[in-house]
Amino acid sequence: MFFQPNFFGMHRTVFLSTVLLVNLNASSITFNDASEITQRTMPADKQILLSYNSAVKEATKSIVYISTTQVASMKRQQMHPFFEQFFDQDRTPRHYEPRQGLGSGVIVSEDGYIVTNNHVIENADEITVQVNGSNAVYIAEVIGKDPKSDIAVIKIKTDKKLHPILMGRSDMLKIGDVVFAIGNPFGVGQSVTQGIISAQHKDSVGINEYENFIQTDASINPGNSGGALVDSRGALIGINSAIMTRSGGNNGIGFAIESDMVRNITKQLIENGTIERGYLGVAIGDLTSELQKLYKNAKGAMVIQVNPDSPAEKSDLQRGDLITKIDTKEIDNAAALKNIIGQYRPNSTVTVTYERDTKDNTVNVKLGNLQKVGVSAQTESTLINGAQFSDLDSNTRFDYRIAEDVEGVLVAEVDIESEACNQNIRRGDVIMQVEKKLTPDLETLNKVLKKYQSIYKRIYINRNGRIYVTVLK
Repeated sequence: MFFQPNFFGMHRTVFLSTVLLVNLNASSITFNDASEITQRTMPADKQILLSYNSAVKEATKSIVYISTTQVASMKRQQMHPFFEQFFDQDRTPRHYEPRQGLGSGVIVSEDGYIVTNNHVIENADEITVQVNGSNAVYIAEVIGKDPKSDIAVIKIKTDKKLHPILMGRSDMLKIGDVVFAIGNPFGVGQSVTQGIISAQHKDSVGINEYENFIQTDASINPGNSGGALVDSRGALIGINSAIMTRSGGNNGIGFAIESDMVRNITKQLIENGTIERGYLGVAIGDLTSELQKLYKNAKGAMVIQVNPDSPAEKSDLQRGDLITKIDTKEIDNAAALKNIIGQYRPNSTVTVTYERDTKDNTVNVKLGNLQKVGVSAQTESTLINGAQFSDLDSNTRFDYRIAEDVEGVLVAEVDIESEACNQNIRRGDVIMQVEKKLTPDLETLNKVLKKYQSIYKRIYINRNGRIYVTVLK
């Protein structure tokens, strides 16, 4: 089971021009030439073979194969708004036969806790696990899921002690480090591919709400989702999650969730069954080339708005402040600040370093609870069964990548077994209009829906910048 977005409609344009070669009497240059190659070497002993076997031998014992079956719901399932655009745009309800899925997972404890991707087990009615080297098949229980980071924890019961993977620290990695991707690609059984770390801390890929990816050229294919990315010691440094592809094949651009994030979220899911994230209460943006001229710091997250009665407001953070550090963690951009704040638990006190009027300042902020903020902002409507709505604000626009010029009411949640889902209303949609009435806020939407309650009505929806219409009664 794997996300493989195909970027339809993309093409390459080649511009040709005639170049007139003219001697401009340019100055000469002396290059810093490398030394000449004088020899190539191989192991002195011809009985010695270069191999990475010892690096991955132990790690492979910790990889499991995950199979899922979805039988309860025959309705078309919801997708993250990012992935909706890559699939058919037929707006009629769909019905499906039971679906099978394959993925991978990583054992993190002797007593059967396994971490994988949320998208591997999402909507599954039955999850089975097969441990590497064994023919036994176990029924797995879902311990907790975090769709916002695409991490989930499941558990199997067995009398045997399992082999937990050696946990590594992704903050110790360097670009160019040798890595190995281990999983069950295409369901053919365990496979190991080798590559290097191509990039670190990728946080603007647009796949998850909270992103902290390692980019690698180690081949990652369908079925590798939830498997391990390990270093040359066999220590876990990431959970394989996605590939960037136009054709559906591997193009050497794979993404794994960094192990530091995996460790934090896995621990919370096992201990609490859910994730609670800290809340600062600011809308933030990146520094443009023009804005950089106004600050002495070249990196950071600029405060665009301070939410009323938020921890930020109580700490006197202001619009225009440039947040450059949380505790000792440097902030490169807006996405980095969101990820870092999301790793703290509610009621944690953090030291915020920020620039104001070209001076660096610090303030201690006690974080709120993001989940409680989100719940209080959402309202369930009896007029559209199975959907929850919230007004658009700077935070929801940032989270769902909704442009500032889009007006309407955000669909915050949709029950997959509801009338709303069956009528093709999806999480992340913005309801802009009902019949001829604009719906700029939740209060107006409820009034308009009540007015048209007993008749068929056209609902106009903005989804990823495109306008759709559905009919509700």
